[in-house]
Amino acid sequence: MNMENQTIVTEFIFLGLSKLQILHVVVFLVIYLATLIGNLLIIIAVALDPHLHTPMYFFLINISILDLGSISVIVPKSMANSLLNTRSISYAGCVAQVFLFVFFAATNMTLLTVMAYDRYIAICQPLDYDRVMNRDACFQMAASAWISGIIYSALHTGNTFRLPFCQLNVINQFFCEIPQLLKLACSDSHLSEVGILGFSACLILSCFALIIASYVHIFMTVLRIPSEQGRRKAFSTCLPHLTVVSLLFCTGTFVYLKPTSSSASGMDLMMTVLYSVVPPTMNPVIYSLRNKEIKAALRRLNVSVGRTAGPKPNQTS
Repeated sequence: MNMENQTIVTEFIFLGLSKLQILHVVVFLVIYLATLIGNLLIIIAVALDPHLHTPMYFFLINISILDLGSISVIVPKSMANSLLNTRSISYAGCVAQVFLFVFFAATNMTLLTVMAYDRYIAICQPLDYDRVMNRDACFQMAASAWISGIIYSALHTGNTFRLPFCQLNVINQFFCEIPQLLKLACSDSHLSEVGILGFSACLILSCFALIIASYVHIFMTVLRIPSEQGRRKAFSTCLPHLTVVSLLFCTGTFVYLKPTSSSASGMDLMMTVLYSVVPPTMNPVIYSLRNKEIKAALRRLNVSVGRTAGPKPNQTS
């Protein structure tokens, strides 16, 4: 292939939501504000309430930070493009977007696996919980998740952008997504596609297998609890986590573990919104609505703020 007669791509053009600009901006703005408020409330409640200084809520803060990061990487840029009536992103901006989004998503999956292990220890080995899930162990698990996310994202990003992109630069998405970028490569992307599938399978399937193994032991233990109230309480602590895992893993698996050549444009767009935008928005709702401790912490925070902001008694000299 004669590279001298080809134009090297310096920017990419998003085509995904170009026909629904006003609706796109309004919907994404509502979603982004809801995500921002919901996750910030969780972070503030857990950070300020001593009752929530436990391993489960420590990992939940990490999840909320990752949710804020992942949605902030793609949604503000997409809204800005619609408001400014432009659809472009620079090559460097696309590289950064891919790296950060994959980093946040991979770290999220790893932390969800760690949270499953936390629930396993809490329910199946309660007497060892304080010893196993001590402060140092929690920090080490969280740090390992973040570091593994960086490594995984670097491999994905390097594997994608080592390919040359020539002339074709229209992405049928609203952000730089790896399966769509592989379609634009002007050289054979088969090896890169296999690499993407292999890396994704290693992360998704290994995390999913560990989560399933944890919950098999959890359910076997819970079913042996004689008290119905005890079983209900144990299940209630696991249900929000299972809901988040199911939503993220099912949509992410559909996008990244299928061959890019068989992608349908409309289906790709819908599934990408589901796995990239919906989970960060739904996580605060899922964790808060069924979590009495979070709701109680938010009420205590509201009362504390109200007392602080209330009128002060008059002071006489």
